[in-house]
Amino acid sequence: MFPTQFTGASFTWEQVKLGDVAEITPGGTPSKNISDYWYPKEIPWLSSGEINKEIIFSTNDMISKKGFNNSSAKWINQNSVLIALAGQGKTRGKVAINRIPLTTNQSIAGIDPSDEIYYKFLYHQLTKDYLKLRLISSGDGSRGGLNKKLLNDYAVNLSGIDEQHKIGVLLSHIDNTLQLHEDHLQFLHSFKSFLLQKMFFDNDIPPLLRFNKFTEKWNQCKLNDHTIVTMGQSPNSKNYTNNQTGKILVQGNADLYKNKILKRVFTTEVTKTAVKNDILISVRAPVGDIARNQYESVVIGRGIASIKGNDFLYYQLEKMKNNGFWNKYIAGSTFESITGKDLKNTKIYTTNSDEERKIGNIFSSLTKIIQLQEHKIDSLKKLKQFLLQNMFI
Repeated sequence: MFPTQFTGASFTWEQVKLGDVAEITPGGTPSKNISDYWYPKEIPWLSSGEINKEIIFSTNDMISKKGFNNSSAKWINQNSVLIALAGQGKTRGKVAINRIPLTTNQSIAGIDPSDEIYYKFLYHQLTKDYLKLRLISSGDGSRGGLNKKLLNDYAVNLSGIDEQHKIGVLLSHIDNTLQLHEDHLQFLHSFKSFLLQKMFFDNDIPPLLRFNKFTEKWNQCKLNDHTIVTMGQSPNSKNYTNNQTGKILVQGNADLYKNKILKRVFTTEVTKTAVKNDILISVRAPVGDIARNQYESVVIGRGIASIKGNDFLYYQLEKMKNNGFWNKYIAGSTFESITGKDLKNTKIYTTNSDEERKIGNIFSSLTKIIQLQEHKIDSLKKLKQFLLQNMFI
């Protein structure tokens, strides 16, 4: 299969051994028992766990010149492709680009490309081949490792150097855009966490951030005094159905949809009961996790209750969950949960409806922005994956 080509590309792709177009250099580790090998810190030294940075501008560790001279560590030129030869979990086969000259441990090899291959093109081709590289690793497939011989013999497909530049630069632009969006997403999450801590009571300390003109004191009450708490029921229970139309029934221990749990909403499916408009929601989630459904209720894990509430209550509960509030109420050994009594007696804070509405709206809007940002990132990742699969042989 030949890839989609850039306009004007006429070079016939050819397959070559990686060792014929690049110099492969494994690293080494100075003895940890000799402090002079590690002090003074003079030479950047990369460990295999850092390969996940993908673009290396600095290293967590450094070695001394004496350590370099008394080990198998070797200099790797700037703008080489680094590959993890071994490592825990998913590390083996991961690649990165070093923006600085550095040395590495023995679990990383530097691939210094010749003039025949553009380093960004090689980086993206090896990224595409991640699973293939793991399969050729020596060993049993889970504890095995790559080595210099395997990499020297590894077949790579090359187009003309001009087309390599275009492919490498395009995919790197997507990577840079992804990084910017991911950094922005991290900022949004941090900003939301900051506001949650400052706009709600925190360990009986009044909120530090409030909207203008709202100065009245917040009130403390029990959750059951402020809203309706409905305990979860089993579908086999005699009181499974209820004559109150529109009632939300939460099934805490059932496994109906345990494989369809989403991050923000526990399940996308509901089951209607015999009574019109009654809804059964099957929930399997960690203690304290919360979600909202289309009926404006808040479900709190492990699915023991449905709480009639608003955005203000939802985000107050989210803040409590993030702070580990529910940990002290966990009961049960085989199936951890919060008891109905503890839940109903949980202390919350309220203010006037206008302030609650404003606080709820700001967090609801921020959540939507976060979800939009996550969607952008997901779309960019899908675009990159499509291009990786269609721009290489």
